Order: sequence, then structure tokens, then C-alpha cells
Amino acid sequence: MTRETEVAVTFRPSGKTVYVLPDTSLLEAAADADIVLDQPCGGMGKCGKCRVRVLGNACEPTPTERESLSEEELRGGLRLACQSSVCGPIAVEVPETSLLASRHKILARATQTGRPPGDPSVCKRYVELSAPARGDDDPDLIRLEKATGPFRIELELLRKVPGRLRKADFCGTAVMADGLLIDFEPGDTRTELFAVAVDVGTTTLVAALLDLNTGDERAVASRLNPQTRLGDDVLSRILYSRETPDGLNELHEILIEAINEMIGELVEASGVRRGRIYEIAFSGNTTMQQLLCRVDPAPLGQVPFVPAAGRGMLVRTEKLGLHIHPRGRAYVMPVIGGFVGGDAVSGILATSLAEQHRPTLLVDIGTNGEIVLFADGKLTAASTAAGPAFEGARISRGMRGSSGAIEKVVVDGRLRINVIGNVPPVGLCGSGLIDAAAELLRHRLLSPEGRLHVPDELPDDVLPDLAERLVPHDGKTAFLLAAETETADGKPIVLTQRDLRELQLATGAIRAGIGILLRRAGVEPADLKSVLIAGGFGNFIRRSNAQRIGLMPSDVDRCRIRYQGNTSLAGARLTAVSRQARTMAEDLARRTEHVDLSTDPGFQTAFADAMIFP
Repeated sequence: MTRETEVAVTFRPSGKTVYVLPDTSLLEAAADADIVLDQPCGGMGKCGKCRVRVLGNACEPTPTERESLSEEELRGGLRLACQSSVCGPIAVEVPETSLLASRHKILARATQTGRPPGDPSVCKRYVELSAPARGDDDPDLIRLEKATGPFRIELELLRKVPGRLRKADFCGTAVMADGLLIDFEPGDTRTELFAVAVDVGTTTLVAALLDLNTGDERAVASRLNPQTRLGDDVLSRILYSRETPDGLNELHEILIEAINEMIGELVEASGVRRGRIYEIAFSGNTTMQQLLCRVDPAPLGQVPFVPAAGRGMLVRTEKLGLHIHPRGRAYVMPVIGGFVGGDAVSGILATSLAEQHRPTLLVDIGTNGEIVLFADGKLTAASTAAGPAFEGARISRGMRGSSGAIEKVVVDGRLRINVIGNVPPVGLCGSGLIDAAAELLRHRLLSPEGRLHVPDELPDDVLPDLAERLVPHDGKTAFLLAAETETADGKPIVLTQRDLRELQLATGAIRAGIGILLRRAGVEPADLKSVLIAGGFGNFIRRSNAQRIGLMPSDVDRCRIRYQGNTSLAGARLTAVSRQARTMAEDLARRTEHVDLSTDPGFQTAFADAMIFP
């Protein structure tokens, strides 16, 4: 059997339970639960930032933990997530202070000054007004302005305010967005102030419901982007919108339908009413943001790949077809260039990349891979068409990282796999694909050129368990990850030669892009202070395996490669709760130099070289 009995790890206060192989680090288990812990030392146990409390079945402390934690803390179950492993079924308490700072840095800054968390563009003011009378006949809006301060109002709402004021006996809550009155609600509704942040990914969508009074996340929803059925990358969708009658409208409408459904999930999970959600902040690549806004992306599909807008956009949600408050607004992130969009700006914002003191690289790994380098006070950014292999697409048994996906492959005398959800495997997700390729390279079943060896070509000392897994499949040799007796559908899960070629293409594109940006800036990989891995998928890859296949620079110490989680969603969160963050995002977008890799004379050579595994 390939699979082992997996161990349940429950995280508090989120309540999320994941199943992992015994001896898996708590840091990795937390990543599986979508919890990004702070680890500025790169997981070496030197900073002590990733402290968690293990409730029962805690492993014996490591020497590193004994240096960082007192005996009393250790007896109380305190551990460093980067050092401690899973020994059995456990519950793990994660304090707020151990979370990555990008989740709350602007909120924390505001809290320390004693002001309300953040500075959202939408605010509420409860008022108790005197009713008009002889000698006190101010117009209704002037009467309201005396309590709230000056505001603007649209005719549609003006027609409703007089009746609402009188029905509520002139007591109620004024809702304003950047000086525009968008509603007058009966009673005191100040505690009901919500926004949604959305990561509009090429392959996946993620949405978070945020309490604007506290900055807390109330609920999260995610799903596959339904546009994938019309094209699994941005170029194919641009082509579809251009050549298919009503293609642009179709791409827009199925995306909006999916987002509305996710909002419904958020509302159901939290008990919050749709009408109390007043804004949505969107972050995605340039093409996805234009499709969201139903802006023709055709110019993005031809040289010189020019986007329609550079600055952030603020539009009425009803014009997009989104179902929140009837006068709600959508903020769409600014973009840097044709294929370096709002998600890259979000990454720069969420990681404080421009505030680093030494060269730092940010890599957002996804279908459209964005790379941003900060060096000598300058930001440069590029995009590579990595393709959807990391998201499980174009892989024979590929799937996204959900229940039933093989997400981890380990070889320690024999092959072992970890399946999300502790269920029989259904397919292979991106992190498992990287693990499998790295192990095949280490054990010489895969050549640097990416060719899977046939059984007769194997070295004599190859592990028998691995040699036996080279099996015929559709007339060619493939590597068996799970036999038909182990899988949910009774079909074997194999890694084919074509799967490995897709991985080579995706890895080579990102690797070549990194090399070009470093060369242009005169920076060697060893000079990098850190490499920040972003993207919902990036949080799940093993650094050593990413370096083994060339996805990450091998000349960078592993401790300097740090996970940042879904920075596109993190940036959308920040701009949803803070006007200051929006101002910063606009500035970062305009000061970042866009590098078009297609015009770089050395890119094709770099890409060809990067296709070879290290």
C-alpha cells in the first residue's frame, strides 16, 4: 500500500482540521489548513515567531525549541511550528501574534493609536435628529448634514430619504462611502458594516467576508473559476472573447455568477445580510480584472499588450451585476502592465516588498506567474505564462488542492503519499506533482532533460519499490503513485511523460523570468535577502523540492525562501479595510517598472536552458 493512516490536526480558533502523515511539521500542517505563520528566519527556529500551543500529544521538544522556550512554556505545550512535528492526533492553538503580519499590519497600526481598526472608505454614523417644526424648517438633508458633516447624494436615494427619516422618527444610521451618502437605515446598524475581498485567479476564486469595524474575517469561500471551461489560461480567454460571438459577455457573466454564489456562501456561513455588505475589493491579473469589468481584453492579446486602465477603479456593483447593497461599490486594484496586474500590486503591498533593505524577490506561482524584484530602491516586475500545471490542469490525473488530491509525496526507503481529507485518492495536485518530480530526480528515475527512464535503463541501486512503479500506460512508461485498489474511482493514478513535460514548461517559464530580472538588476541569486513565495498554491510546496526541480533558485539558502500565502487575497483585504492601503497600492503600481519578457533578446535562450532540471 502507498497510503498510510494519516493523523488529524485541528487548529484553533479556526476549527479547521487537516490530515497529515506522521512526522509532518506543524508549519506544514498549518499551511494545509490555510494558516500562514510568521517565520522571518525561514523556518530555522531562530526567531521564535511561529509559536503555537499543542493541546495533548505534543512531541518532545527539540534542542532548538529548548533554546527558545522556557521549561514552563514547554510543559504548557508551547512549541515552534517550524521545529515540532505531528506525533498523533492533536489540537493546535494558534495565537494572533504568530500569524503572518500581512494579514493585519494596517489594522494593527490603527489599533495601536487607539483609533478604530483601519480606515475603511465606508463608514456609519448613528444620528438622532429633531423633527422639523415651525421655526426649525431646515431641509431634510441639511438637518442630516449638521449631524454627519457634508456629503453628496445621488438622486435615486434623495427620493427615498424624506420618507425614511419620517418613518424612523428621524433616528437612524447614515451610511457614507468617501463622502457619498449611500443609505439611511432605521435604527442603530453601526455594528453591521461589512465588505468582501476577492482574489480573481485564472484557475481559482477565493472570497473573504470582512467586518469593517474590527477587520476580522467572518467567512471564506473558494471554488474553481468557471471560465476554465472556455480556456485554461488568459491568452485562450482573450482569444475566446475576440473570436466567439458574445464571448466577452459570456466570460463576464459566468464569473459574476460564480462570485455571487460565493457571496451567498459567505452570507450563509456568517449570518450576515447581503444588504449589509457595502463594498467588494478585487485583485487579479490584468486580463481577469478586465473580464470582471466587461472591458474588452483584445489589446492584451497583441503586441505591445496594453491594458485598458492602469489606476484602480471604483464602480457601482450593480453595474457589474453583483448582489450586495444596492448602492454598493467595487474597488478593482491598479495594474502595472499587460500581464502584471492587480495581484502583483497586492503582493508588493501585502509583503511590504518596497520596504526591504536588501534585494528581495517575490514570486507568485500560478497559471500566470508574476515575479517582482526589489533591488537598489527599485521595483521591477514581469509575468510568465507558466500555464495551469501547478493548479492540476493539463495533468493526466491532475486536480486542484481539494479533498482526494495527493498533495505530498515522500520517499524514505519506499514511496508514501499524503491525501487531502484523509480519503482514497482521486488525483494529483500541484504540490504533489512537484514532490513526485523531485523524488524521481533524486532517485534517478527522471533525467535532467525530463525523460522518464524505462525499467531497463535504471541504475542497479534504485529502490525496488520505485523500480516496480514504472508501469506501462497507454503504450508508454509512467510512474505509478496509487494503484487502482487504492483510489476512489478504481483507476490507477500515474505520472506520465506528458505530465512531466507540462511541469518542465511551467517551471522553466518562472525560472527563466527570475533569471532575466536578476540579470537586468545585476543581482546574483546568492545576493537575495529572501525569496517570498506567494499564491494560494505557493504556500503548499516544499522548498527543497521546489529548488530540486529548479522552480526556486538553488543558490539561495532554503531558510531565505519564505511562504507568504495568498497575497492577492491579502492585498484585496487590505484595500477593503483601508483607504491608506488603496493610496499605497496606487503609488506602488505606478513606481514599478514593467519588464516585457517577450521583448528581451535573452528570454528564449534562458527559457530553453531553464527547461533542463538542475
